[in-house]
Amino acid sequence: MDEGPDRPNASALSEALDRVGDRWTLLLVEALLDGPRRFGDLQQAVPGIAPNVLTQRLRHLEREALAVARPYSRRPPRFTYELTEGGSELAGALRLLADWGARQSEHVELLRHQACGTALEARWWCPSCELAVDEDDATDAELV
Repeated sequence: MDEGPDRPNASALSEALDRVGDRWTLLLVEALLDGPRRFGDLQQAVPGIAPNVLTQRLRHLEREALAVARPYSRRPPRFTYELTEGGSELAGALRLLADWGARQSEHVELLRHQACGTALEARWWCPSCELAVDEDDATDAELV
């Protein structure tokens, strides 16, 4: 199936999934949210990822302009990897997905408010109106 921008049935979600829709890519983005890391650091931060898969996913993130590789050694060539601004914008989406995962699991703790310990809830926010928006009041981007 054509993955290009001229796909007639493309949706916002399918576009996002085309760019970051696999387990390893999302886990790498999460690992890079704390700042630049070297290849070995990423292997430790993402247990179970094979070196060849790590290399493939890092190259994919670079092609999608979500991460950049910066050399720190010429011989042998070695790099640190860091998120671009676009890659860093995935933090909110990852928190939402992690929150959903925590709510489905008995083994993972929910994100909590430090001041009172209450489990947090995500809300959509309209910056123009400065109001929280319920799902019933939201319109899908492709319908606008």
